Amino acid sequence: MTAALEIDLDRMQTLLIELLNTPSPTGFTDRALDYLEGALAHLPLEVCRTRKGTLVATWPGRSASAPRALTAHVDTLGAMVKEVNVNGRLRLTRVGGFAWNTVEGEGVSVFTAAGRVIRGTLLVTKPSSHVHGPETGQMKREDDTMEVRLDERTTSVDETRALGIQVGDFVAFDPRVETGPAGFIRSRHLDDKASVAAIFGAVWALQVNGLQPAQRTTLHFSHYEEVGHGAAAGFPADLAELISVDMAAIGQGQASDEFDVTICVKDSGGPYDLALRRRLVRLAEDAGIPYKLDVFPYYGSDGEAYWRAGGDVRVALLGPGVEASHSYERTHTDALVRTAQLLAEYLRHAA
Repeated sequence: MTAALEIDLDRMQTLLIELLNTPSPTGFTDRALDYLEGALAHLPLEVCRTRKGTLVATWPGRSASAPRALTAHVDTLGAMVKEVNVNGRLRLTRVGGFAWNTVEGEGVSVFTAAGRVIRGTLLVTKPSSHVHGPETGQMKREDDTMEVRLDERTTSVDETRALGIQVGDFVAFDPRVETGPAGFIRSRHLDDKASVAAIFGAVWALQVNGLQPAQRTTLHFSHYEEVGHGAAAGFPADLAELISVDMAAIGQGQASDEFDVTICVKDSGGPYDLALRRRLVRLAEDAGIPYKLDVFPYYGSDGEAYWRAGGDVRVALLGPGVEASHSYERTHTDALVRTAQLLAEYLRHAA
């Protein structure tokens, strides 16, 4: 048995919190990618952007006979302005797959073309039980019944347009990041910024211990995962293996929890590569890293996006357990550390 590497939790958590507090709904991710690129500048990586805008970092390995890659995504759920209602409030179109009730009452930021950030709140169109009685609770939460109340003096289409707001402006939901002494992290968008932080933690651990990956490694940070094509491109042609690092869903009927790294054996796209999954299990057991195996029936990953785009590689999926995914999420620092440790074991060991 080889001991797992020690992970710099403070450094990893600091990056996670900064990233969570950087708005990045799919299609509006430059700020998050810029921040991450700056963080990677302190590591022995060659960093570039693809034409699509994906952030890619290359780390030379002890060998390049079977190059590897890790992918995680910085884009999150969000929305765009679909229409300005007659009352001056905003009708939205969703970016990513979430239910409106999971963001009802949340604070939002609207990003205008002129660079203004206008605050508001997402509400149902009849939000007050004192005014609308039981209808408030009985309303179906759908596109036509949700609107953004802006924190500006506006009650008409013209007044809202005068603020610089137009169709196509991006809308980000407040993450509301909170940490505490018990080790829990509560925030929106832990999917998938927790995994980005885990990759950073793994690479940092290898670097401070003077270790090099066994194979040339590509770190791929996608920004269109929530709409299905984040990792469809951006990898070297000779890639042999890909680990998609994404959150593990927790709930009734699931084996995952908030404290361990989960290795997914199957999701809505079918099974992941068996040989690669078994190697990850062996690495976890050899290093004494607690892990779970799980199946996610309503889930797809960036690894599958690459497969569907024609990627001729072995693909596995692992990540930290995240409770209440696509809602107000929660995980624990233990899950982050154990995910980073398993990634570090994978990177430093030959097949």
